[in-house]
Amino acid sequence: MTKSEPQQLTDELDQILDRERAALMKGDLGKLEDLLAKKEKIIAKLNTISDLERDTLARVQTKVSRNQDLLDSAMEGIRSVAARMAELRKIRKGLDVYDQTGRRTRYGTRNTGKLEKKA
Repeated sequence: MTKSEPQQLTDELDQILDRERAALMKGDLGKLEDLLAKKEKIIAKLNTISDLERDTLARVQTKVSRNQDLLDSAMEGIRSVAARMAELRKIRKGLDVYDQTGRRTRYGTRNTGKLEKKA
């Protein structure tokens, strides 16, 4: 192993993290799988190097944390959309109401399958 290999690996990881951030910011989640595979390979190589300096990894650690925050936010947004879609599907099936005695009654909706556009 050459002395510059750890620096080369961290530089490569740094570039991948920048591309990962760009994909997250654009909402291009399809690119993340490929970037994750590349990132894992580099991290596996870095884990085999016993004499890594802390300063060498400090910059990429900051980017890893930043990207993780972005990824968490993206996942939260996806979960929110999924929950909203589930609510809409439930509403499309009908409306449940309760009378004064506490009995539930379901009112079905007419499902024409058409979207009406109003001006």
